[in-house]
Amino acid sequence: MNIHFSDERMPSEKVIKHMVEAASLCLIQEGLDPERAEISVTFVDNEEIRELNRIYRGKDNVTDVLSFPQYEDPKESNDPVLLLGDVVICPEIAMVQAEEYGHSDERELVYLFVHSLYHLLGYDHMEEDETTLMREREEKILTQLGLER
Repeated sequence: MNIHFSDERMPSEKVIKHMVEAASLCLIQEGLDPERAEISVTFVDNEEIRELNRIYRGKDNVTDVLSFPQYEDPKESNDPVLLLGDVVICPEIAMVQAEEYGHSDERELVYLFVHSLYHLLGYDHMEEDETTLMREREEKILTQLGLER
């Protein structure tokens, strides 16, 4: 697996290690070969994510994470390299949310990454049943990493 992390606002090595492990677990859970996968992860500040949210989603507000998938269903791809897409995380928002939810910054950052990765894998949460399925998969990965709530 090849995950390209931006150098700016990079979280701790421990968080990065959990993200790499989480990506592998997610892909295996979905029946995809992690060795084929490529993902880009960028860490931005409040203003940068607000601008991206405005441009790409038409929402002029700060958000915690954005996902830019390359496939509707990556399982249907025969490409030798599976370019899953881009993840953009705002650590500033993640820290605020971690405090609100009463868990560690590490857990929140990894959760946002896993959540976004499931979007890259074709999951969504527009309907209640989709939300339930996505949350179950996210929590399973976080539990495997020892990052339960």
